[in-house]
Amino acid sequence: MLVEDSLVVRQLLIHIVGRDPRLEVVAAVASGEEALATIAQARPDVVSMDIRLPGIDGLETTRRIMADRPTPIVVIADSIEDSSLRISMNALRAGALSVVEKPVATTHAGYDAVAAEICTQLRIMAAVPVIRRRPIGSEWAGRVAAPIPVSAALRVPESASVLAVAASTGGPPALARVIGGLPADYPLPVLVVQHMGAAFMEGFAAWLNGVVGLTVSVAREGERAEAGHAYVAPGDRHLELGAGGHLRITDAPPVGGQRPAATALFRSVAKHAGARGIGVLLTGMGEDGAAGLLEMRRAGASTVAEDESTAVVFGMPAAAIRLSAAGTVLPLDRISAHLARLAEGVP
Repeated sequence: MLVEDSLVVRQLLIHIVGRDPRLEVVAAVASGEEALATIAQARPDVVSMDIRLPGIDGLETTRRIMADRPTPIVVIADSIEDSSLRISMNALRAGALSVVEKPVATTHAGYDAVAAEICTQLRIMAAVPVIRRRPIGSEWAGRVAAPIPVSAALRVPESASVLAVAASTGGPPALARVIGGLPADYPLPVLVVQHMGAAFMEGFAAWLNGVVGLTVSVAREGERAEAGHAYVAPGDRHLELGAGGHLRITDAPPVGGQRPAATALFRSVAKHAGARGIGVLLTGMGEDGAAGLLEMRRAGASTVAEDESTAVVFGMPAAAIRLSAAGTVLPLDRISAHLARLAEGVP
């Protein structure tokens, strides 16, 4: 189902989706009210959601769909600079799965790439199960993975020096919850990889800065990572920890098809922080981060994967768990407290 108030853009989206044999348009509506009235009858597998709508906007429409008839939602954003981007990020927090750029005229140089990305996201997200999840009870204490061999030199407890966190599909709200749950005076720098279109990374960092207590910014080459500050990988660039706690931004080839890649970040933390690193792998599709998290664990670092009970997409955490890369598996609402204890030297 396509939700778009502009007739021109709506017809363009119908054309784009209609060319893809994997997809079929079951409804195309011009407002949030129409979307809410139509969704039960149309029963779409995925919704393409405009944010700027007359009447009920895309954010509120997303909230109502996720409350009444949970359905995968892909946000189509018409701007990467103004308030519509902030609304888009809040729609992700309300349950939308991803955000992509709105298509432009077919004569535009970037049209084919944008059209392909829209169709790919719609097809992938259509397969993501979105359900109302039962709250985790207070008796849930998490799971601890079996030990893996590490050298004797790495078994000596050390105070942590850096926290690395990565996520993909479903990541923005998960990151907001985990990082937002840390105290404003958290004693470690936080390095963040989020798979998202390059055009959205500056806005994503600005949005995250507004919803968490830590200062959040896009990472810059050569800057020193400071405690109480979160550094987000820039669009289409790897973020790595370098010597002396300085950040490295590279255009090295994608790792596992991803740039920025969680594995690239985790490997650099394993190399330069060793047992003083903490690694966290959250919701996401695919396997990015699993191999890097294993390198961190082998270096003696504390490693965490999000539990299936709260992950929007369990792919990345599941891959880490299969490799025994995650020393601890926790639901989303338990991760921040665990990270606070680790920063204080409490296992």
